[in-house]
Amino acid sequence: MNEQRKYEVIKGLVDHPDTANKDRAALILGCTKRHINRMIQGYIKDGKAFFIHGNRGKKPATTIRPDVRSQVIDLYRTKYYEANFEHYTELLKKHEGISISSSSVMSILESEYILSPKATKAKRRRIKQALRAKKQAATSKKELSQIQANLVAVEDAHSRRPRCAYFGELLQMDATPYEWVPGQIWHLHLAIDDASGVVTGAWFDTQETLNGYYHVFEQILTDYGIPYKFLTDKRTVFTYKKKGALSDDKDTYTQFAYACKQLGIQLESSSVPQAKGRIERLNQTLQSRLPIEFRLAGVTDINNANEFLYHYIKEFNEKFSLPCNGIKSVFEKQPSKEKINLTLAVLTERTVDAGHAIQFEKKFYKMVDNKGMQTHYRKGTKVMLIKAFDRSLFAC
Repeated sequence: MNEQRKYEVIKGLVDHPDTANKDRAALILGCTKRHINRMIQGYIKDGKAFFIHGNRGKKPATTIRPDVRSQVIDLYRTKYYEANFEHYTELLKKHEGISISSSSVMSILESEYILSPKATKAKRRRIKQALRAKKQAATSKKELSQIQANLVAVEDAHSRRPRCAYFGELLQMDATPYEWVPGQIWHLHLAIDDASGVVTGAWFDTQETLNGYYHVFEQILTDYGIPYKFLTDKRTVFTYKKKGALSDDKDTYTQFAYACKQLGIQLESSSVPQAKGRIERLNQTLQSRLPIEFRLAGVTDINNANEFLYHYIKEFNEKFSLPCNGIKSVFEKQPSKEKINLTLAVLTERTVDAGHAIQFEKKFYKMVDNKGMQTHYRKGTKVMLIKAFDRSLFAC
């Protein structure tokens, strides 16, 4: 863990004791709450110097010698091929007298584009991409053939992922289309807490939209607070990168991702259904129950459906979720309504025309200051237009 990151987190706890959340800090730094308390005491006593590691600048004692690295690679290619890396580590110690960790073995072999038989499809794709890049720089066909020969066939396998430990540590999000009332297909946008199974937000829209996810986001922030992480699929609502973008172009955010960044929420995406098993099962459960509930309640349009849904989810949680009083929460305090309104916004750049106006959603708007007086900008001036969650418009 980066020393500066530890310093920033602990300093935040000490400087803001009223809002300090040690459980969330422990989750961020990947340590125990007890260690958080030790670092707080160390910071109070020694300041920032407490976080400077004593081994800084020294060569690690565990550095693997070049001859050992070469031996690990050669033995796998000639003698222990097709062994998974954990097993290969055991064989090295037992038969060759080489005692290193399985993570070191994996790092050494993957640096040579050698994969374990238990590697995932995602890792295989990354290796193939690296090989294609190396192919362009290869000086001979022999060199390329040698690299490709190192690839070991892999099969995709996804084990059941255990629940997270904390309430608010991970929220799974998804939207599913279904005929919820006769002749009407709507998309139900959902969020569920991984640790407790609590449905933290739900909203119907005619399509899978940013608006639908923003309404779910608003329910989460209002009712629970700021979560630690979202897990979503790889829809463009969540993640998007231009084709041909440079590898260091990592600040290409969607509107949703930008809102998460403003609140300090991590955003992770996965195309593997097993990784989002809880939200997938929730979709199936609601598809079997809600249409009947709607029919009994006389719900026929999407507005009434959303109104019904808000109250229904509370009853659903009481019946199906785990009790939260036994699970520690890492939700941060709920933001103010004003902050939520401006955070769950759509930002877009507009150009001032000759009439000192800007166009947005097929309408023209004149800009005024906080006193209601029109402001004038030169034609061609670029303006950032902000459409807040309540649909208010701001320009700057």
